[in-house]
Amino acid sequence: MQSTMRNLKAALIQRAARADHAADLDDCLEATRRAAAAGCRLVLLQELHNGAYFCQRERTGVFEAAEPIPGPSTAALGEIAAALGVVIVGSLFERRAAGVYHNTAVVLDADGSLAGVYRKMHIPDDPGYHEKFYFTPGDLGFRPVDTAVGRLGVLVCWDQWFPEAARLMAMAGAELLLYPTAIGWDPADDPAERARQREAWRTVQRGHAVANGLPLLACNRVGFEPAPDAAGPDDGIQFWGSSFACGPQGELLAEASDTAPQDLLVDIDLSRAETVRRIWPFFRDRRIDAYGDLLKRWRD
Repeated sequence: MQSTMRNLKAALIQRAARADHAADLDDCLEATRRAAAAGCRLVLLQELHNGAYFCQRERTGVFEAAEPIPGPSTAALGEIAAALGVVIVGSLFERRAAGVYHNTAVVLDADGSLAGVYRKMHIPDDPGYHEKFYFTPGDLGFRPVDTAVGRLGVLVCWDQWFPEAARLMAMAGAELLLYPTAIGWDPADDPAERARQREAWRTVQRGHAVANGLPLLACNRVGFEPAPDAAGPDDGIQFWGSSFACGPQGELLAEASDTAPQDLLVDIDLSRAETVRRIWPFFRDRRIDAYGDLLKRWRD
């Protein structure tokens, strides 16, 4: 017999940054109001939504923009969460101490309280994505956050390429995987390379949904953001948007534009995870006695 339906209406707020902290935060708050008016109970914002993606260059002055948690942004998000009765997942540049900064997701519950935080565990260092300069790797582990809409497995961007992260969130009881994201193309990439990258990004996350029998939401930035001190008009990142939601068999439930801002609304049946896991019992059949080498960097 199928489990009783648990429907959750969620919004993924895909924005083009204005590169102004106050304006970008206000944009997120206004989008949250629209989502709540449309009946959404969960709002997912994109990675580092309070401004431009600053990691394209290494600049010490950027650390001035970091803030404590709790702090001004969590207060603003918490206030609107309480006023609207929605759960909000945001993404902030956290100042933990002098010289210790994190890329941190925050979860504001429907009563406005700070239900939990997740510090990004996997930190990239790639052309245009100099995050190791700015962010200390997370130290809170993979722990879901209990909220009024369920237990949320919140991860951040680069984490989405690692099956271990999604699996550990699922093993800890997450009912939904969420990824605030900032990923895009180098404008020099040709159309075929762009298509391969975007499809790989989407495919690996749909694979996490399938392997763990969980629905998944990924909210990405969109639009071109020039690099600081850009050497030319194409020096920057073209964020590819394409925010999406999929079900526990990887089925696409909703997908946003790859070129324009969008409030992507989606209905999710949280009870389907139980149904799917009964026919695909991956957790039952895992050979945990044979996986010891996964704790090694490489198997020589």
